[in-house]
Formats: sequence, C-alpha cells, structure tokens
Amino acid sequence: MGGAIGLGRWSVTVAMLAGGFLGAAPAAWADGNGGTYSLQIENDRIANTDRHYTHGTRLAWVSDPKTDGPAWARMLLKPFCPLTGVCGGRIGVALGQNIYTPENTATRELIVNDRPYAGWLYGAVSLHAEAERELGGIKLKTLDSVELNLGIVGPQAYAGEAQNAMHDVIGVARANGWHNQLRNEPALAIFFEHKMRPEPVRFSGLEADAIPYAGGGVGNVYTLANAGGMVRFGQNLGLDFGPPHIRPTLSGLEAVEDKDRFGWYLFAGVEGRAVLHNIFLDGNTVASSHGVDKKTFVGDFQAGAAVVVGGVRIAFTHVIRTREFDGQRQGDRYGTLNVSARF
Repeated sequence: MGGAIGLGRWSVTVAMLAGGFLGAAPAAWADGNGGTYSLQIENDRIANTDRHYTHGTRLAWVSDPKTDGPAWARMLLKPFCPLTGVCGGRIGVALGQNIYTPENTATRELIVNDRPYAGWLYGAVSLHAEAERELGGIKLKTLDSVELNLGIVGPQAYAGEAQNAMHDVIGVARANGWHNQLRNEPALAIFFEHKMRPEPVRFSGLEADAIPYAGGGVGNVYTLANAGGMVRFGQNLGLDFGPPHIRPTLSGLEAVEDKDRFGWYLFAGVEGRAVLHNIFLDGNTVASSHGVDKKTFVGDFQAGAAVVVGGVRIAFTHVIRTREFDGQRQGDRYGTLNVSARF
C-alpha cells in the first residue's frame, strides 16, 4: 500500500511539473517573446511496420536566445551546470509519451523472447547554450544542451490506453498483451549533448554542411553514451541545427532562427550508442518484471527533408535502427514528422 501511495504522489508531482513546464511557454509569449512551439510524432506505421518502438509524441517549447525563462526551471537545472557548463541560453520545456510493444501484439500471453510492453510519460526541462568559435581556422557555431526528464514508466503512463484508443479510431487490431507491461516506476533521465555546426560550403546558390556531436544520458530510464553526425544540403542551413527527434536518437533543436527567411535541406545522419541501461529492454530497476538481453552497441541511420518558411519548419525523417536485443529477428524502422512554429 505504501508503494502505491508513493507512486500516486509521484504521478501527481509529474502532472504538476508537466503543467508548470507547459505553463512557462504562454507566460513567455505574454511577455512578447513567443519562442518556438514544436509537435513531434514518431510512429512505425509511417514506415509500414508495427513493432517495438511503436509510437512517440512530444509537445515542446523553446525560448528565443535572449530570454531568461522561468527562474524555477533554471534552479532545477543549476545542479548540472558544473557537469555541462550550460547555465545560460535558451530554455525549453516539453511533455511526451513513448510506447513500446513486442512484435506480436495479437496474443495475450507473455512473449519471453521479445521486448516488454512499456509506456513512458514524462515532462522535461532543458537549457541550450549557443556560441561562436573558431577551430583550426574554421568558424563554427556550437550548441551545448542539458535536459532533465521526470516521469513514470508503467501502467500510470497510460500507453496501452492511448495505443488501443488510436487503433480503434484508425481501424487497426488492438494490442492484447498490455497486462504484461513493466510495473509502475518513477522515471528519471538526464541527457547531455555537444554539437558543432561549421560555416556551410556554398556553391551555385546552395549550401552544404556537416554537424558532428557527442553526448550521453544518465538515469534509470537510459544510461548511455552516443556520438554521430548529420550532413545537410540545401539553402539557408543556419536557420537551425537540424530537425528535432525524440531521444535517445540524434536530435536537433526545436528552435527556428528567423521568421523572415526561407530555407530547405535534405539530410542524412548516423549515430552510434553504447548502452549500459535501457529500462524498456532490461525491465524494471527494482521490481521483478519481464526483460530481454539487450545489445550494448546500437546504431541509428536516418534520412529526410525539411523546409522552413515564415518561421514554420516541417520535417520528415525515416529512421532505421539496428537490433537492440538478443533474439530480435530484424532491425526496426519508423517515420517521424515534426512541425515547429516560431512566434
């Protein structure tokens, strides 16, 4: 009973934090600094599959560069400043939900050799510091980010209800094994990332650049180190750092730099991750639950296109992921659609 009460209080805390996160954005808008709003939808149906990481939704806001943002958010992230140096710059808030299932969702039985059913509901607050530097005679812009995620994994993430409600709407068979999902567990994740964006190479009115990065994550949701890069080809590449994606995969920044310039680009990226812990494969941290033997090294490959006009960015990405656990029949793929608007 005590554990249930504790989790209930944690759920209320997460709900209050999420409300505070999203409440910060309208407050900034009222002060005349609207920042950038972003809606991210990731789904394996877009890539014509239905397994494993099956859906992700993230609603986010990030301030303009000169906005201090709410004091409580900076105080929440201040303990991590000595680790990252990210104490100023843009501030961001987000609310998201991820959904994971085994490949066979028709059976009600526990599938012991496939990944567990799991849902993750979280609120996030982040800081993003940009700087201009010169390295080896090359001018570049750097982006340092730190993001704190607080949420819950398990039935109180309501992933099963969300998935089956949507399946009812679109006429797809329900997933029948959600009673086998991971147990309720408070979820904490801290992500760090450093990006470098050099001045683009220009030719015939077009531009090309490459954005290398490295980062990591710590917490009972993910503990990992990652590195990779993205190459882009188009016009006005300085409008962003690439399109955002739901972590732990390669992600840009929700912000769009300029409402008055038109830009577009094609992009391709690759990321490698060394994964020490993944709750969605390892199972619950404390409680007994179903889990599988994860692979330590995982790779993502992505390609897509983005267009920016009038402060609105629309981006589509196709992601291919290598096998994440022993016995997985094949790698996964999913599609992601992002719409960001700067006000």
